[in-house]
Amino acid sequence: MSARSASDGPSGADSPSGSARARNLTHVHPADVPLQAALDAVADPVRRAILCELAGEPDWTRACGTFDLPVGKATRSHHFAVLRQAGLIEQRDAGPRRVNRLRRPEFDEAFPGLLDLVLRESPPAGG
Repeated sequence: MSARSASDGPSGADSPSGSARARNLTHVHPADVPLQAALDAVADPVRRAILCELAGEPDWTRACGTFDLPVGKATRSHHFAVLRQAGLIEQRDAGPRRVNRLRRPEFDEAFPGLLDLVLRESPPAGG
């Protein structure tokens, strides 16, 4: 599985995304994700709720803390990490916030129809 960290992009060590926090972000391209990992990622109702909310928003407008999820902060972070490792989302730091993008075009190319099915069938998990 090939992965790139957030610091692999055009930003250098002096930029905000070159921070130690941003260097902890590893993004996997959906083409490098095994089918089982993709299925595991979308199997959880909390992760499906995150995907549904991101699908209805413009890229880079939703910070992790803005999702109404029935889990604590550590569990929330875990769910975002699983989605990132499955190639479903991309994250970047924008000041104190970590914002998200659904990688729909890339994921649809690797797993045609899977995300459409998940988004169509998923009720929100938040309360």
